[in-house]
Amino acid sequence: MDLSSDFLSAAKNLLGDKGWRMDAESLEDVSTPWRGTYQGHTPFLALPASTQEVSALVKLCAEHKVAITPQGGNTGLVDAGTPHGEITISLRRMQTVRVVDPFNNSMIIEAGAPLVIAQDASDQANRLFPLSLGSEGTATIGGLISTNAGGVAVLRYGMMRDLILGLEVVLPNGEIWDGLSGLRKNNTGYDLKHLFAGAEGTLGIITAATLKLFPKVARSSAWISCKSSKDVVELLALVRDHAGDTVTSFEIIPANAIEMVRSEMPEVRDPNPSDLPWRVLCEISMAKETHARETMEQALGAAFEVGLAEDALIAETLVQSKSFWTIRESIPLSKRAYGTSINHDVSVPVSQIPSFLEATQTAILDLSPSAEIVAFGHVGDGNLHYSACEPKDATRPILSNFAAKITEIVHDQAMAFGGSISAEHGVGRLKRDELEEIRPMAATQAMKAIKKALDPAGIMNPNRVVSVD
Repeated sequence: MDLSSDFLSAAKNLLGDKGWRMDAESLEDVSTPWRGTYQGHTPFLALPASTQEVSALVKLCAEHKVAITPQGGNTGLVDAGTPHGEITISLRRMQTVRVVDPFNNSMIIEAGAPLVIAQDASDQANRLFPLSLGSEGTATIGGLISTNAGGVAVLRYGMMRDLILGLEVVLPNGEIWDGLSGLRKNNTGYDLKHLFAGAEGTLGIITAATLKLFPKVARSSAWISCKSSKDVVELLALVRDHAGDTVTSFEIIPANAIEMVRSEMPEVRDPNPSDLPWRVLCEISMAKETHARETMEQALGAAFEVGLAEDALIAETLVQSKSFWTIRESIPLSKRAYGTSINHDVSVPVSQIPSFLEATQTAILDLSPSAEIVAFGHVGDGNLHYSACEPKDATRPILSNFAAKITEIVHDQAMAFGGSISAEHGVGRLKRDELEEIRPMAATQAMKAIKKALDPAGIMNPNRVVSVD
């Protein structure tokens, strides 16, 4: 995109010396996502310091018909926040915690704040903000809302969409929508905040959010060995029978993923070595630690009796619990030990997980018998991160020629079992066209109508999520 001198002069004057960059290093940094999967380009990086500056800048872009890519922590995986010729607007200078209200169990925080700032601020107020994921030191509040992030506590607390009470958004015409109400009940028409949660910056720029907080809890974590994915699913039901909605996390981890992590991180120890193919990282949270542990012990005792768990280790300390989570959270990065990996983010009904895993693995191994399958994730909500990895001892690339076919297999199987090809990573450019082919036509038409109504000039993160004719 060629920017006019008039636009550049006005934008620089508006933002001040600290509010823009055009040097090659800064532009390259925001044009390359953290995994380096895609390579974009941008002519201008804007770093506004306030909602008013964002508003004025967007008005300027609308006037000059300059397209915008809003960017959070640049940790996305579907090519939604990588600029492809648009100017980039980063809110990294907007990280203020405006209000923490422990009696209303809410917080107002600016969108450029990394998730860890929200976690720390709530902790200082003796409250809990429950969203937790591996990139929490980098991923920003605005990006997490825009992608409707999930994380490891969805089973109990829901997705990011479920954790917001209100939003402040700069619309594509530059107007500010102040919807930062902390009310739980506010039945006054369309619930606009849910339009922007998951919209990936295509309908406006989120500048602040009112988030739900919760009472602090004590946790009991267990590392469990199981014979089959069917046993894992049945174990989840059994644990929930004992613990109800206090089951915060229930993560499925294959044995080969543990070896993968250890090959990249030799200091990591297998918490409870076993020849069995599956592990579960289960976490129960309650007001008192003794109650959480007792409930975990009772649930595991029942699981042993019916043969759903073969072995288990309950964390005795916070350090031990964190060692369990280190393995789980290191899997995505450790896949590089296998060279090429073809990664997918899908969901299926929990009851269909065993059948999905069996059918998908069979189809992929028929295509490429030496592929290493690594399937892990949030079995409690049906979200699996499914990867076909290069054999670790491969002397030449094997899977690259099969990438498109493997993705077709995984997506087709997810849909066949009543699932989705986009669970928590979003749509972006990566899955936009494929989803338009399989999404109900009425849904696609409604999305296009909303996009055109709010962004008639098409300047807000164009070509992401849904195409506009």
